Amino acid sequence: MTGTATHDAHRHLGRLPAYPFYGGPPVSPDTTARDQLADLVADLDREGTERALLLPNYGVPVAGASFALNDLVLEAAAADDRFVCGLWTSPRAQDAELTERALSLAGERGVVALKTSFLLGGGVDDPTSQPQLERIFATAREHGLVVHVHTSPGGASDVDRVGELVERHGDDVRIHLVHLGGGVSGHLKLIGGRFFDWVEAGKKVYTDTSWAVGFAPRWLVAEIERRGVGADRVLFASDEPWGDHAGELARLRAAAGDGELSRMLLRENFTALYG
Repeated sequence: MTGTATHDAHRHLGRLPAYPFYGGPPVSPDTTARDQLADLVADLDREGTERALLLPNYGVPVAGASFALNDLVLEAAAADDRFVCGLWTSPRAQDAELTERALSLAGERGVVALKTSFLLGGGVDDPTSQPQLERIFATAREHGLVVHVHTSPGGASDVDRVGELVERHGDDVRIHLVHLGGGVSGHLKLIGGRFFDWVEAGKKVYTDTSWAVGFAPRWLVAEIERRGVGADRVLFASDEPWGDHAGELARLRAAAGDGELSRMLLRENFTALYG
């Protein structure tokens, strides 16, 4: 174990089938994906990761592949107290039955979050997605779970759209916006005002700095200090196997320093949000 132990608020478990992205040959770019608990534990021990939120791996447009991994993250959380987990859910109408089945597991041991994404379809303003979104947030409200939402620039995952979920549900459901907006435009929108405005308005919104462009963690820390809010709403996350743990950790440590803020971002905020 190296350095001070950290808590990882966003990491995926499971292997996905190879897929021919963008018309190319079938590939598996997530080269560090794990589907065995022993391999995952070895990774965490090597990194110095003390606890982790485990989410089903996703990114391949094969709906059943990620839903099937709900069982794997549940098994990991039941087997080892250093793990908690989030269940994969989908806003897509064609996945409604699979999502309902996933939501039926919300009361299982170790479940602290519901993961959803518009990366593979659906939308905040898509009428066919509304029943699934309402069920996801109603289940989170009932069980006291965090809704973990992917963000990326443009399209259905842009903060302009995903932010509507914060407006609708952020008063009584905790919402974790992954990737700090997911790109330069998202960083500018969130750090430039929206994230802090939501916090000051009482919205239960959180974010992590995985995939953040180089300037963003530094600017985020500067704005936390300037505005005096948000220090308890930012978490460290690696997004392994799609992110790079060593790089993500180095950037956030460099931005936050080695004092109280660093302890909050790397450990304490995880405990407060995910137990």
